Amino acid sequence: MKNKISFFVLFVLAAGLFAQGIQENTLPLRRVVILTSGLAYYEHSGSINGNTVFSIPFRLQAVNDALKTLVINDPSANPSVTYQAENTLYETLRSLTVDISDSPDMAAILLRLRGEEAEIAVSEIKHTGRIAGIEYRNIDTRELGGRNAPWLLFNTKNGLMSFGLHEISSIKFLDPSIDQDLNRALDLIADSRNSLSRNLLINLPGTSRRNVSISYVIPSPVWKVSYRLDLSASLFQGWAIVDNDSDTDWNNVSLSLVAGRPSSFIQQLYPPYYVSRPVLPLSIAGTAEAATHERSAPLRAQNQAAADMMMSRSPVSEEAEWAGTGYGGQTIASGVQTAAGSDAGGQFEFTIKNPVSLNRRMSAMLPLAEAKIDVKKTLVYSGQGRFPRLGAEITNTSNMKLPAGPITVYDGGVYAGDALIEFWNENEKRLISFGEDLSVSASLNNSNTRAVSTVNVSSGVMTINRYLTYTRTYTFINSASVSKQLMIEHTKTPNTELVSVQANEQTVSHYRFNITLPANQQTVFTVNERQPIMERITLLPMRLDTMISYTTNQEIPANVRAALSRAVELKRAVDTADITLRDLETQRERLVSDQDRIRRNLEAAGQTPQGQEYLRRLVALDGEIDSLSANIERANTSARSARTAFENYINTLNL
Repeated sequence: MKNKISFFVLFVLAAGLFAQGIQENTLPLRRVVILTSGLAYYEHSGSINGNTVFSIPFRLQAVNDALKTLVINDPSANPSVTYQAENTLYETLRSLTVDISDSPDMAAILLRLRGEEAEIAVSEIKHTGRIAGIEYRNIDTRELGGRNAPWLLFNTKNGLMSFGLHEISSIKFLDPSIDQDLNRALDLIADSRNSLSRNLLINLPGTSRRNVSISYVIPSPVWKVSYRLDLSASLFQGWAIVDNDSDTDWNNVSLSLVAGRPSSFIQQLYPPYYVSRPVLPLSIAGTAEAATHERSAPLRAQNQAAADMMMSRSPVSEEAEWAGTGYGGQTIASGVQTAAGSDAGGQFEFTIKNPVSLNRRMSAMLPLAEAKIDVKKTLVYSGQGRFPRLGAEITNTSNMKLPAGPITVYDGGVYAGDALIEFWNENEKRLISFGEDLSVSASLNNSNTRAVSTVNVSSGVMTINRYLTYTRTYTFINSASVSKQLMIEHTKTPNTELVSVQANEQTVSHYRFNITLPANQQTVFTVNERQPIMERITLLPMRLDTMISYTTNQEIPANVRAALSRAVELKRAVDTADITLRDLETQRERLVSDQDRIRRNLEAAGQTPQGQEYLRRLVALDGEIDSLSANIERANTSARSARTAFENYINTLNL
């Protein structure tokens, strides 16, 4: 939909309203609130008398938000809002006698007007008749080339005639409404070509004089902030940059700027939405199907949505004013009318003291805050680069919650650099940096060591506690003739604790240490962080050589080494007994194998002399096996005794 369509619809509607005594008016814009979330709250208010209609223009991309957030306060009216649907142009063109919504050619237009009376001119001869149709013929002429060309079938008093459209010089419809609709359609198309706005027509019927207000929230460029900091005077000043990107001029409006992050979304309320419906048979035909119905319950009344957060204002606190200090021809002006700050629904609102006038599509920079703040100069080194950074610790004593933004820093009457700051709460101390100090060089060395702290033995388990110590050595050389304060921002090593030094303060990811760098000297600062490591070792299945290695490890306490030495002796006894037992069992297995072989030979030899020899040897082997079995039993008992002694010693060891 375009401006021409908007104008036409509003004109017709407004004309009808004027006929009923309604007056068109303009409700002044009184208040604007811009949020850092990309939205702006607009409030129009004023006094009206009787029936009144207002037209408020919106850019196309803002209409959905306007429809979603529009609030009308009229104590004596039943307001309504009318506007054009998104497809108004298309539907309007289709509704006219001459449908040119799809950019048809001449043949298509004439075909759609079949049956209408017209007067055509062919070779300066006029013919009157009715349009019967269009047909296509193959024509081979120098002008047209070989192609199918449209011919008009025209029913005249002399009968049905045909004329090539290329031969017709003019067509005039005898029904004046066709010419009117055609001109109207062309006007709509021409005037809608460059339209980017839509109008909401707000109707406020009534009979008395009353105060009304209309408010809404629409997309807007976020407001920006930039700060200036004079280190010499401890003077901090903030400026807000705003853009009037709306279709409305700001004339002496109350302007507020809100820092926060509310939830917001866009819903397509502006374009018409059609729902697909099923096609059902006629209700008078067929039979009814059986159906069941769920039990009904009364609907719970829904609470009316709360008014927009900007409709309610919090008390405004008075801002502090401070005397400014000039430097080097650059002066941060003091005592200017800055904004007043207040909490607003979980956010923070700045209200510009004086009314603001700003034409549409224009921008402005307005004073936001000015205060004396606590400033402490310091160098900052974060372990990167060759030089520490120029910095300062600043505390927000402005009684305002200040949004994130850039800070231009001045020191000693000259520009010192730029810094960035995140959201800055009241009375919060923050660290900023804005350049490098070339008179101080810095270096960093990293190393780590591992050492045993304690060793415990209990229930057959030896627990070795070690400390892995990370050491960072910072070296600074101050070549300046004056001493300097420096803050080391030391990145925390995960799962460690500080040892040997105490941090002055810490953040989530850093320790901060404040040190002094004497003039023309080198300063070394060491930070140790310790990480505990625990190792649990089961002693019973440990190999003998591994156990021996712990008895010679000087990191292991002497009493543990002595206990492990006794365990080594018992472990050796177990191993010796096991070896003896295995040797005896191996001998018995060999004798049993020989016995089986001789028994087979005996069966083969029978009662021969050779068989008698096999029998004698078999009896001798039985004697050896019996004797060896007794030795194995004694060795087995000895091995069990040695293992029991070892296990009892280990399991009862407590150190």
